[in-house]
Amino acid sequence: MRKILLSVAPVCHETVSIPEGVSVPYTPTEVAREVIECAGMGAGMVHLHVRNKKGEQTADLGHFSETIDLIRRDSDVIIQGSTGGMAELSLEERCVSLNDPRVEVASLNMGSANLGEGVYINTLPDIRYWAKRMKDARVVPEMEIFDLSMIDSVVKIGEEGLAKAPFAFNFCMGFENAIQAVPDHLNSLKRAIPAGSHWGIIHENMADLALLAAAAGMGASSLRFGFEDSFVYGEGKLARTNMDILERLVSLLELMDIEPLTAAEARILLGIAK
Repeated sequence: MRKILLSVAPVCHETVSIPEGVSVPYTPTEVAREVIECAGMGAGMVHLHVRNKKGEQTADLGHFSETIDLIRRDSDVIIQGSTGGMAELSLEERCVSLNDPRVEVASLNMGSANLGEGVYINTLPDIRYWAKRMKDARVVPEMEIFDLSMIDSVVKIGEEGLAKAPFAFNFCMGFENAIQAVPDHLNSLKRAIPAGSHWGIIHENMADLALLAAAAGMGASSLRFGFEDSFVYGEGKLARTNMDILERLVSLLELMDIEPLTAAEARILLGIAK
């Protein structure tokens, strides 16, 4: 059977309204418990922001590192740290997750994009700074792509020695006022990346699993799910926990003769050397 890395992003954005009946994990104990359960069901990686116990972004590693402590007691799931977040934070504050040596992969936003009514700012000098920090920390960058031009930026920093092939791309689709989450756009992004690259998808505001299934059928290496992206897994089908979404996703992939990569297998795929 073909295998795909499933990555859980367990905590929702600070600004979203949480539907009644949904249980979002915030404290280190809550997040770790849900991550460990997801790992047992097939998730090979977890995407974590540096947050306080209320879910608010912070530059304080306390709760972040405590969460990893608790995860590591029972799971070898890959730890991915975020370098995204509010533009008001400094460059170093946005990549503070790299200061925990257990972070193996980090998100690297490859350009600026319209998100909602504002602009998510990631200039090329900023990208070079974060890429250099990842290289020095021996952390694998996951290239977050919001439009086609950002793929050229990945090639550029690769030529500059700040990242090495094969690159890991993650197509970020469905964000308000950014690229639409439709198969035609996904195909265009897939066709534009360098040969031999790994790729996956984030479907923000996901209403069902259709685009994740399409990505799997098109050869994706990874799929992300979780409350950071959506609270539902189908029309009128609200998830109470992240595991509710994962259960349906795994079942869908089984029908396609696809099974989840283990964390150990995913480390080999991504070239994690830590």
